[in-house]
Amino acid sequence: MTFVLYFDGSSKRNPGRGGAGAVLYTQSDTNRSEMFALSHFVGENVTNNFAEYTGLVIGLTECLKRGVKQLCVKGDSLLVIQQMRGVYRVKSENLKGVYTQAKDLAGQFEAIEFIHVYREENTRADALSNAF
Repeated sequence: MTFVLYFDGSSKRNPGRGGAGAVLYTQSDTNRSEMFALSHFVGENVTNNFAEYTGLVIGLTECLKRGVKQLCVKGDSLLVIQQMRGVYRVKSENLKGVYTQAKDLAGQFEAIEFIHVYREENTRADALSNAF
């Protein structure tokens, strides 16, 4: 059984009204099942990247609460994925706190990987992030 977390964030007008979403699936060779879906209002004046990180943080937090030990994380934000992989540096002061929070959470898993996907593969988390 594999656990796959999809996350997303949105910001209307960037910065603007922001939302975040996360959805966890269990996957086997023959079946995919949704374990949870979360939607979170981020704020009235947030950037898209901040909202993306918020989606990741709420997803990772819920996975840890549910005892997930090994996780594949997928998101359509190349910036967030590459920063979490250590490929890109975090230059924005606005993101340093939420990035640190995400890294601390990621460090609590026995195994975790971050994979960039295109928006078309992230529709459920996208819809959750746009619910606001």
